Formats: sequence, C-alpha cells, structure tokens
Amino acid sequence: MNLVDLVLTVCMLANPSSCRTEHLYFEARGSLFQCMVLAPTEIAKWSESHPTLKIVRWKCAFPDKSLET
Repeated sequence: MNLVDLVLTVCMLANPSSCRTEHLYFEARGSLFQCMVLAPTEIAKWSESHPTLKIVRWKCAFPDKSLET
C-alpha cells in the first residue's frame, strides 16, 4: 500500500513557543495534490481530539520507504 504523510506542526495553546511535529499517515490516492484536497478534513478530525494544541502549519509528503509495508 502506498502511503502519504500529512505533516503537522502543532503548538500548545498555553505555551505557543512549545511546538512539535505530528505525522498522520493514510493511503495515497494518486498524488500529493489529492492529499492537499483531503487534508482539511483530516486536520479537523485531529484538532477535535487534541483541543490543547493548535496547528500552525501543515504539508503533504511521501513518507520514507521504510514506513511502507
């Protein structure tokens, strides 16, 4: 299965200078453009379950081949 990596940069609401990177992997449906189209829905789902964090940046990328099985 081919995967795409939705890379999120998230910061704590209580401490905006405390940021980290989160990775959401899902099945690639063709191209990175398709990831860009699907990303807002996935970001909304993730945000809903992480109310103390704010997403400040995101991008789509193909993950390292070692993650694909």
